Amino acid sequence: MLLIDKINDPADLRNLPVAELTELCAGLRELIIDACAENPGHIGASLGAVELAVALHYVFDTPNDKLIWDVGHQAYAHKILTGRREVFHTNRCYGGISGFPRRSESEYDSFGAGHSSVSVSAALGMAMAARMQGINQQTIAVIGDGAMTGGLAFEGLNNAGAQRENLLVVLNDNNIAIDENVGALHHYLMKLTLSARYNRAKKRIWDVLGQNFIRRGIQKFVSTTKLAVFKRSNLFDALGFRYFGPIDGHDVKQLVKALSALKKIEGPKLLHVITKKGKGYQPAEDNQTTWHAPGLFEKNTGKRIMVAGEPARYQDVFGETIIDLAHQNEKIVGITPAMPSGCSLNMMMEVMPHRAFDVGIAEGHAVTFAAGLAAQGLLPFCNIYSSFMQRAYDEVIHDVALQNLQVVFCLDRGGLVGEDGATHHGAYDLAYFRCIPNMVIAVPMNELELRNMMYTAQLPGGGPFVIRYPRGSGVGMDWRQPFEKIAVGTARKLRSGGTTALLSVGDIGNTAAKAIERLAAEGIAVAHYDMRFVKPIDEAVLHEIGKQYKQVVTLENGAVLGGLGSAVAEFFTDHGYKLPVTRLGIPDRFVEHGALEQLHAECGTDEAGIYCTLKAVTPS
Repeated sequence: MLLIDKINDPADLRNLPVAELTELCAGLRELIIDACAENPGHIGASLGAVELAVALHYVFDTPNDKLIWDVGHQAYAHKILTGRREVFHTNRCYGGISGFPRRSESEYDSFGAGHSSVSVSAALGMAMAARMQGINQQTIAVIGDGAMTGGLAFEGLNNAGAQRENLLVVLNDNNIAIDENVGALHHYLMKLTLSARYNRAKKRIWDVLGQNFIRRGIQKFVSTTKLAVFKRSNLFDALGFRYFGPIDGHDVKQLVKALSALKKIEGPKLLHVITKKGKGYQPAEDNQTTWHAPGLFEKNTGKRIMVAGEPARYQDVFGETIIDLAHQNEKIVGITPAMPSGCSLNMMMEVMPHRAFDVGIAEGHAVTFAAGLAAQGLLPFCNIYSSFMQRAYDEVIHDVALQNLQVVFCLDRGGLVGEDGATHHGAYDLAYFRCIPNMVIAVPMNELELRNMMYTAQLPGGGPFVIRYPRGSGVGMDWRQPFEKIAVGTARKLRSGGTTALLSVGDIGNTAAKAIERLAAEGIAVAHYDMRFVKPIDEAVLHEIGKQYKQVVTLENGAVLGGLGSAVAEFFTDHGYKLPVTRLGIPDRFVEHGALEQLHAECGTDEAGIYCTLKAVTPS
């Protein structure tokens, strides 16, 4: 039996001698690689945090002690160690375990972590609640250096340092988030970790301490090394934390010693751990951005398994189109919060590095930064994943819409996204943007529509403009065509019908067209309108529909509450039309993870679901 097969929970782990932990880490790493080769996941960050997960569960009494992972990309070893080894092959699969920590999934998942930068604030709340209730527990937040660029992380550190609660923050510093880290904090951490004087002094003190790694020794280490090198307190000291490190995050024995000592020190403290993303698997170490989530691959060779002949991805249509537009319009600039390869702004960064900006994991800052650029006459395209845009809602209202600034928000990953699940589905953007004055909300049905909506959004005289498109590939059309302006707020009639009209918005309209074709083959005629804009909505078309048809079905790849369906129903009510409206979309609950086909079937928005709904409401 392999050593890893003996570990069913952290209690089993703690029965091992420290000398066997290195072997256990090797087994964990092998299991993660094996599983992710056949079932894609976030492999790079989790390979880099294997020793850290082992050491944390070895030293602390989880689940009584609370361990919060930020973000869950690095938590695969944690899942395997906490009773989910036998089901790890179902990771991110429909009906299987989540790719992120989930409180409902395990008592060891102290706090859900699908978005970054939340761990310190959550850990402070849990530590304070424990003290107020007289509960004896340790609280540990594990945060990556990429997540540390988020403003919420600094808010949490600032408050935690002032509150003086018993809290340990482990900074997992691998020098990269998904793409390469940017910003002043990145350079500051590099200074901490690469200073030759610092590391020479650290080594001398470690040699003096030997195996007697006790609190007095740690205090001597901090005072002599840190102050000797920097002549002043560092950033974390200034925020009220006692800083320790940096130490090698792949030396599990050293990690156990350090964490065991820190466990005895009261108050807020931060351990700086240096790791390598993709550790132990050469392809993942060599290309860390690609191997953040590489998809299917051959384990022995590292060759990624690609599907040949797929249409262009929407994100790549965006990436190429913004370059074309920027060549025509010198005012255009591009912005992304730490997702240049994820949204394809990296294309513009290569061609026009002085006009494309990665601002770190800081969505709120990205929006207000864009507002500042627009206020000075530039024309920013701010590309943010739909689910991440939720984090910048106030900035959109206050800094962009209220001032009616011409900022183009390109929302990638709109709608259901698949295996990342509830934390990443872009379900709510149509609803939360529709209620904001001055906003235009455009949703392309195909690649060419996306290209022309981007062109339309940057024309003179505009204001805030949202373009929302899904994850994945388009329909495969020839989209590299000359730009054409689209009249804002106009729909397209795609097909005439009998007494029923289907009103769709976005890429999901292509699925609806297939369902309508099936019905036509059975002699059932259904009209089809591509609404294109949720705001302003095409009122002339809605009047036409209200007068001509007896029943309406709306379809959107977004929350059924507040989006297109709600807009249509409100219009008909306001204008006295009595025809019933059946709304199809993402239901009023959190949809879990799985393949897109499975999730759309669950929501009734796949071809079969649309067909059944239309057939049920249409008189024979």
